[in-house]
Amino acid sequence: MKLSIVANATPKATPLAADIPLEEAVRLAAEVGFDGVELAIGDPKGLDPASVKRLLGAHGLEVPALGTGAAYAEGLSLSHPEAARREGAVSRLKAHVDLAAELGAYVIVGLIRGRAKDGLGPERATECVVAGMREVARYAAGRGVKLLLEPLNRFETDLLNTVGDALAMAEAAGDNVGLLVDTFHMNIEEPSITGSLREAARRIWHVHVADSNRWAPGCGHLDFREIVGTLRDSGYQGYLSAEILHKPEARAAYARTREHLAPLLIS
Repeated sequence: MKLSIVANATPKATPLAADIPLEEAVRLAAEVGFDGVELAIGDPKGLDPASVKRLLGAHGLEVPALGTGAAYAEGLSLSHPEAARREGAVSRLKAHVDLAAELGAYVIVGLIRGRAKDGLGPERATECVVAGMREVARYAAGRGVKLLLEPLNRFETDLLNTVGDALAMAEAAGDNVGLLVDTFHMNIEEPSITGSLREAARRIWHVHVADSNRWAPGCGHLDFREIVGTLRDSGYQGYLSAEILHKPEARAAYARTREHLAPLLIS
């Protein structure tokens, strides 16, 4: 397993990344000892893939995945009541796929799927998410890119809250659709974090780590030794990517994450 941390590739794409320029975030990640930087992105068309590759390459870092959640704040989602907004979400995800193909990254489908309470209701919203996911998955397959469907807790969306629900959706959407599981969301929704990790192991391709309070691992009550051990026993070899509140400040949060997790990867 390897370690990464989320950084804003476009300004303020997510509050779960340090509010610093990408160049500074990448430099800090390299200094602290991360293996990669996951990129949170608003509109990927505003980024130059070659420049991003040069920046990461200069520091010896990979890009494991691209975040897409900022699109929801722009009014785009796969379950938006307006067809044009749903089509816009599909187009935005395809643009992420194009960038991911250049960077060798996964594309995350999190809040961009939307919320049933936005107007369509659970059944119709789910149908639209499946249809949108299948269209993007077909496009991504042609580019050699895989998608990650992320279950989110009930306070963020009313669609696909549990690992089991997301696993069923991923399997229905395409062979190149897997799961991104997040320890913060799992702590809210799963009866057993480790039990859910074992049950979905065949489809878990990426892992977000944050403690119970959304701070860096080691700042709350989650047992990361048990979590990492379960992932290892399940054959997981991908990234643990920190998506956290950067408290008390960025360097401390970066350092705390690596200090807490790195020893677990070799124990």
